[in-house]
Amino acid sequence: MSTWQEFAEQAPEMAARVRARLEASQHHVLATLRRDGSPRVSGTEVGWRGPDLTVGSMPGSRKAVDLQRDARFALHANPGAPEDMTNGVDVKLAGRAVEVTGDEQRAWVEEVEPPSPDSHLFRLELTEVTTTGVSEDQTHLVITHWTPTDGVRTFKRA
Repeated sequence: MSTWQEFAEQAPEMAARVRARLEASQHHVLATLRRDGSPRVSGTEVGWRGPDLTVGSMPGSRKAVDLQRDARFALHANPGAPEDMTNGVDVKLAGRAVEVTGDEQRAWVEEVEPPSPDSHLFRLELTEVTTTGVSEDQTHLVITHWTPTDGVRTFKRA
């Protein structure tokens, strides 16, 4: 697994595209695992705290409880309006969410002022990042996939 900073250092161009898509919209979709292993999707916002990509949540929310029990997540960035996809990319990230506690969580609460001082903060450690876009000539998909072990690989699909 890698931090956001490690991903950005290994794949700076891809990280810039991913960050631009994440910052283009406030709301994204986070997938977590319920106790029985079935998926749960929740709306979420992302942010950066130092070198880390993070998500927060209300105290005791279902997504927070899911992540505390099983840290695996998938995040699908809001793709925006259909016309945005012409020049943009669809972004998906996966990995493990590590809850931030103690002084670091309290500093985040002071800085961000979430609705509750008991709000949860999770640092997202990445196992994979994928972007999907359309080629300039609009004839095929261009899929770029990054993992900490394989780095960046690009595929084209008609």
